[in-house]
Amino acid sequence: MSMRIPLFPLNTVLFPGGTLTLRIFEPRYLRMVSDCLANQRPFGVCLIRSGREVGSIAEPFGIGTLAHIVDWEQRQDGLLGITARGDRRFSIGQTEADAQQLLHADVTLLEPDAATPLAPEFRPLAELLQRIHDQLGSTGLAKPEPMRDDAGWVGCRLAELLPLPLRDKQRLLEVGDPSERLRLLHQLLKPETGQ
Repeated sequence: MSMRIPLFPLNTVLFPGGTLTLRIFEPRYLRMVSDCLANQRPFGVCLIRSGREVGSIAEPFGIGTLAHIVDWEQRQDGLLGITARGDRRFSIGQTEADAQQLLHADVTLLEPDAATPLAPEFRPLAELLQRIHDQLGSTGLAKPEPMRDDAGWVGCRLAELLPLPLRDKQRLLEVGDPSERLRLLHQLLKPETGQ
């Protein structure tokens, strides 16, 4: 399925099912948020390949995640605060900037992760996620009812919570198979864990 959406290139990677909190102050993104709220439409979150979050248009990586605004508030500092929830991954096709330098893209939605039981070899990753959850409390995970036996959920939650380099997080987002994502996560963690 294809659709046209506004893009919000950021120095972060949003995973399906994840939560993103943003402070909005640039006019182009205030207009985007207003339009998304009024029309109940998503926007796209993509990691910046080159450029900066503020100012001129940044070049995003080719895979991003749809974001639906689930809450908003006018903050005391005058900025608009929003909370968005990650939905499906997408692949960016043609892009075009409007007069206010808001980037729009034709995107193709990628298949959501298939329900994949957590293989025994990845049980230590689920245990690591549990330890992180215990340290962070319930606010550390995106869903109130964690699915610790689902490979896709465990992989996405670990990828967003671990202090990995952004390009590694992007690689994890681009992997379409939940078990492959966990294998890659395991490889990325090997030097640190000594396993």
